[in-house]
Amino acid sequence: MLTVLVTGAAGLIGGEVCARLAARGHRVIGMVHRRGEVLGNDGTPVPLARMVDGDITAPLMGLNPAELRCDVVIHCAASLVFDAPEPVLEAINVEGTRNALAFAQAAGAGFLHVSTAYVCGLEQGAIAEAPVPPGRKFANNYEASKARGEAAVEQSGLPFVIARPSIVLGDHATGTIRDFPTLCNVFRLMARGRLTQFPAAEGATLDLVPICHVAEGIARLAEHFDAAQGHHVHLTADSPLPARALADAVCRHPHLQHPEVVDPAQFDIAVLPRVAQAMLATYGSYFTRDPRFVAENITRLTGLTCPPTDAAWIDRLVAYAFTRDYLPSPPLA
Repeated sequence: MLTVLVTGAAGLIGGEVCARLAARGHRVIGMVHRRGEVLGNDGTPVPLARMVDGDITAPLMGLNPAELRCDVVIHCAASLVFDAPEPVLEAINVEGTRNALAFAQAAGAGFLHVSTAYVCGLEQGAIAEAPVPPGRKFANNYEASKARGEAAVEQSGLPFVIARPSIVLGDHATGTIRDFPTLCNVFRLMARGRLTQFPAAEGATLDLVPICHVAEGIARLAEHFDAAQGHHVHLTADSPLPARALADAVCRHPHLQHPEVVDPAQFDIAVLPRVAQAMLATYGSYFTRDPRFVAENITRLTGLTCPPTDAAWIDRLVAYAFTRDYLPSPPLA
């Protein structure tokens, strides 16, 4: 049995990681900040061994390592605001990671850092499971901050594993997701007719991955920490979807507004409502890139493989969004 401290335990990934580890009999300490409940992806409270209130921007995260000795710190806490000012992201995603590392060192723990596959930045083609090379160009401040956070982990001298999820969406079997990620708002704007043109480059891909694969991967990496030590592990799709798949999924539902897929080079963002302009300014580059994440380590180290991330899974995500009123439901027959 492991004793694991999970930062960001109230978040979408952190909560499901806690749920899976606790269900397997591990002693899980959930660190939250202001939010007092740790839930699995299905919304069920997680039976934690202990819950603590911490702050990753404080030295040692405001915790006492002597009271919270553990085998592994799983660092999920982060700012996911892509267009946040650089100083804000530096304080949370970089200095916050250093504070978590200092806690792990004092607590005698290994460090499992949850980053993002999109530290690949603007690189295209095969993306290796390896450190981010110097000079890489990024699409936004968030990607750059996560790359600097990884560098802090690599340079810490602590035993570490770096997990890199791609774009996390709902459960593979049911589509269930406790909180809809901000990127889902692009889909919702199309469905509601606020984004009438979807600028997706020919050949561009989106690496969308079910939360069940990501959370299970992180849980298994904690359980196989000694074998996984020093590795960078992509938690990504085996086959990414075409970027236009989001628009195609909307168009499969007659009662939703159907966007036109257009060439980004011929697209005038100014014709859209202001809310759609802001959304595309933040996320538009993800519909023009084609990174192909090499994802060999998770299977080699833990035996886990990603289930198919196909159109049928996307349709299950949409069907679940109808049940939550996130998208307009089909009319009654």
